[in-house]
Amino acid sequence: MSYETILFFLLLFIVLLLGIILYQHVAFRVGMRARLREISGKLKEINDTGSDEKIFAFTDVPELMELMAQMNRLLEKHVKTEAERRRFEMASKKMLSNISHDIKTPMTVILGYLEILRMNGGDSDEMLAKTERKAKDVMELINQFFTLAKLESGDMALEAASIDLCEVCRESILDFYELLTKEDFEVDIALPEAPVYVQGNREAVGRILSNLISNVIRYGAEGKYIGLSLWTDEKSVFLAVTDKGKGIDKTFADSVFERLFTMEDSRNRNIQGNGLGLAIARNLAVQLGGTLTLDSIPYEKTVFTLMLPKERNL
Repeated sequence: MSYETILFFLLLFIVLLLGIILYQHVAFRVGMRARLREISGKLKEINDTGSDEKIFAFTDVPELMELMAQMNRLLEKHVKTEAERRRFEMASKKMLSNISHDIKTPMTVILGYLEILRMNGGDSDEMLAKTERKAKDVMELINQFFTLAKLESGDMALEAASIDLCEVCRESILDFYELLTKEDFEVDIALPEAPVYVQGNREAVGRILSNLISNVIRYGAEGKYIGLSLWTDEKSVFLAVTDKGKGIDKTFADSVFERLFTMEDSRNRNIQGNGLGLAIARNLAVQLGGTLTLDSIPYEKTVFTLMLPKERNL
C-alpha cells in the first residue's frame, strides 16, 4: 500500500472521528437544552401553581444532577417558609380576634359600672373598686402583648446580674400567698437552705415564676396543690412548678407555649386566661439561655421546669 493511500485513509479516519465528536457535541447540546427547558418548565409550573413538587429529569450529567439537587433544596425551604408564613398569618388573625374579645369584655364591664354610677348620681366605693380592677386587667393585657412583641422581635435587652434564685422563689410565692390561702391550696416548697446563684435577670426570672404560678391557679386549681422545688447539677439550675390539677393532654403539650393558645375552657370567667403567659415565660427563658419544658399526667402531676445555666453572659 502506497504512502498516499495510507495518508488518504488516515485523513478519512480523522474526518470521521471529528464528525463523530461534532455529532456527539451537537447531540449533547441539544439534549442539554431539552433538559434545561424541561427543568425551566417544571419550575414555572411549580411557581404558578404553588405546589410542593420536586424537579426530576433523566440525565447522566453529574453537574446537572447536582443542580437539580440544589434546586430541590431551595424548593423544600420555600415550602417550609410558606407553611410558616401561613401559620403565622393564622396566628395573627387569631390574635386579633382574641385581642378584640379580651379587651372588649372588661371594657364593657367598666362602661356598665360607670353607667350605674351615673344613674345613681353618687359615688359607690364598691363599683369604683370593681371598675378599677377591670381597668387594671385591660392594662395588664395590653402590657403582655407589648412584652411578647418585644421578646419575639428581639427588642428586649435583659441585663445580667448575679441573683439568688431561692430568694426570687420565696418572693414570688409570697406575692400569691393571700390568693393561694384563699383558694385552700397546699403549698409545698422545697428550696435549698443555702443561696443558689445564677447569672441572669431578676425581673425576667420573677416574671417567669409569676406566670407559672398564675397558670397553676387558673388551670390546676382542682388539685388544690402547688409545689415549688429547686435543684442543681454541675452546669445548670432547675426550678420546677408543680400542680395536681386536670393537667394538659399530650396532644396539646407542644402547643401550650404558643402565643394565644388557650384550652377550651379558657374563656370561662373564673379562669380569665389569654394564652400569653406561657409564651412570654418560654421566650424569657430562651433569652436567659435556658429552657422551659412541660411534663403532665392529668389529675396526677403537671410540672413546668425552668432550666437556667449557672453562668451566662447575656
